[in-house]
Amino acid sequence: MKITAVQAYLLQLPLIKPYTIAYKTFTDTGIVFLEITLANGMVGYGAANPFEDVVGETPADTLQHLQSDYVQTLIGQNIEAYHQLIQNAASYFSQLPGTLAAIDIALHDAFAQYSNIPVVQLYGQLHKSIPTSVTIGIKETAEMLEEAKACVAAGFTILKLKTGISVEADIERVSKIAEALHGAVVLRVDANQGYTISQLQQFVKATSHLPIELIEQPMPVSNDHQLAMLPLAVRNKLVADESLINQASAIQLAQSPQPYGVYNIKLMKCGGILAAKAIAATAQQAGIHLFWGCNDESLVSITAALHAAFSSPNTRYLDLDGSFDIAETLFAGGFILKNGCMHINPTPGLGVVKNIF
Repeated sequence: MKITAVQAYLLQLPLIKPYTIAYKTFTDTGIVFLEITLANGMVGYGAANPFEDVVGETPADTLQHLQSDYVQTLIGQNIEAYHQLIQNAASYFSQLPGTLAAIDIALHDAFAQYSNIPVVQLYGQLHKSIPTSVTIGIKETAEMLEEAKACVAAGFTILKLKTGISVEADIERVSKIAEALHGAVVLRVDANQGYTISQLQQFVKATSHLPIELIEQPMPVSNDHQLAMLPLAVRNKLVADESLINQASAIQLAQSPQPYGVYNIKLMKCGGILAAKAIAATAQQAGIHLFWGCNDESLVSITAALHAAFSSPNTRYLDLDGSFDIAETLFAGGFILKNGCMHINPTPGLGVVKNIF
């Protein structure tokens, strides 16, 4: 089945509410969409929202590359060669994970629709349901607690709290939220590189009695080597995010002594499903668990990440809440969310449907 058309466009979408991390406040997000149309009328959808601070690519860059002559050469290609087409694109856009992610996701969606199976079945579904965390940005403690209670009321049982500006304030906030929720939730924290090694040790010691499951990217990427001085039990709770970009960094971080016990795989960092599966395989060989994360993304790419996660045996954690806070009405369908748990939509492809206005 031949590809007959390729179209890319960028939308600037407002967030339902702004949020703050250790070094930035967000009020909206730019998402690039890619549509790959087959001769039978089926359309595969891709989406990308690369984070410039991490991968050096902006959504505007992504749009420019997806509108290039190279991407137009997909027209006339056979969708049954989707795997090779992704590999070719990976070579051409080797340093542009957002661009590659959009192509990879759209080709996976189109081929799986053509094959009349969900994307996950291309690799084998190994998980049926996993709870996702929802993220609460840095605010005054009372505001964070109010938002946490609303998340619990909505059925979520895992909260990820952004930290990293002040370790003393972080300890106070996390402690008060844990106390107020009376053990109703599991907590994760994400410092976004905000701590020094001594501040991390201070945080770990002061919160050791709290239900904190994971600590995500506590220190700057350049200081990963300092984590080796921490006990194994602490390192096993640490999640590599900004430090883990692609398979090369996955291999490097897998060397002993491993600074992180968990890898945060984001399709926007590595370049899509194929690249994510390569990282997942490296992690499995090294005995490292997987945490599937995201940026502020469309449900198109969030759903793609879920399919990749559910086909990986060492998947342990989900943080795929990136579409919850976006005021997007362009697409419907995708994943199924029940009581804070994510499930695969069993319809062909990614199961996403574009709304017609």
